[in-house]
Amino acid sequence: MKSLGKKADGLRLERMQASPLWSGNGFRNIHPITPGLRDLAVPHPSMKDFICGGERRKPLGLLPAFDPRESWHKPSDTGLRATWLGHSTVLLEIDGLRVLTDPVWGSRVSPSKLVGPKRFQPVPVPLAAMPHIDLVLVSHDHYDHLDYPTIRELAKRQVPFVTSLGVGAHLQAWGVAAECIHELDWWETYTLPHADLSVSATPSQHFSGRGLKDRNATLWSSMVIRSARHSVFFSGDTGLTSEFATIAQKMGPFDLVMLEVGAFHPSWGDIHLGPENALKALKLLGGGAFLPVHWGTFSLAMHAWDEPVETLLKLAPEQGVQLVMPRLGEAVEPSRAEIVTPWWRDVDARPQKVSAEPPEEETLPKAMPWPFD
Repeated sequence: MKSLGKKADGLRLERMQASPLWSGNGFRNIHPITPGLRDLAVPHPSMKDFICGGERRKPLGLLPAFDPRESWHKPSDTGLRATWLGHSTVLLEIDGLRVLTDPVWGSRVSPSKLVGPKRFQPVPVPLAAMPHIDLVLVSHDHYDHLDYPTIRELAKRQVPFVTSLGVGAHLQAWGVAAECIHELDWWETYTLPHADLSVSATPSQHFSGRGLKDRNATLWSSMVIRSARHSVFFSGDTGLTSEFATIAQKMGPFDLVMLEVGAFHPSWGDIHLGPENALKALKLLGGGAFLPVHWGTFSLAMHAWDEPVETLLKLAPEQGVQLVMPRLGEAVEPSRAEIVTPWWRDVDARPQKVSAEPPEEETLPKAMPWPFD
């Protein structure tokens, strides 16, 4: 199955094995995953829980969305603009350059086209209609961040990719030219040629894998995007770690901080943030305008689809946090972001049409890889 990707070999594998993060047969977190952030009284969810468990896993209808193409034709007044396109996909416009994070246009985050978590919210603009992109970032190899059909299409553009060690093997197998792939270990930096733009891979606390036998075979990273005037932090997927303070010391302050807030669970406290730990991470990073990502697109946990943002809306003002929560496809300049209104509530409040078709059923094989827990 091509969507599983390819294992690293040759010089790529040698470079991976030379990393201080390589341990035995794979990469490791700096701080061993401890029970301090997870609730040991709560069992890990089963496959059945993913399919059937939880209430309000998806909204009753489509979330409001904008077509951002008209906005993209106009330059940003402040030099920094972000357009959230769903989940962890954001188009950053930073001093005239466009950077796309963890691009996912596929209908499912799964190795299969037929089973696995299905998108409940479309991307507000077709991939073919995206403007010129100067750089694509891929934080790690999980299906909701590294999407086979999306990469196949982006490969045709000959755009540079910056990613974590080992992930380039997947990209190259899917048609991205070797010279367009730039794999980074933590604290390494790639500078876009003939441009004042750099990307640094920074620590995160997570794991990797696309199949049953490749756990931690590639690295996972957060990333810092910097120009002469602006600096942006992108978390990828991560749990809460003291490394955020080190990142702030070495690379802060940040004009915009994009942190994952969705797909959390009490038993995953060390590999996903959730809204409360995201606010703690923001404080460790030194603050900055906070754009929550990793929500509103796929149902990857048992919590209600809007629980992450409802929790943020309650807690952030108490902590003096500047939330940036645009609608899908709404281009926003962080320094000019308006006070957040809970625009997402309308979808469950308005009357919905009742479909005559039965709900879609998914039967997942027992051996199917599930890289979210």
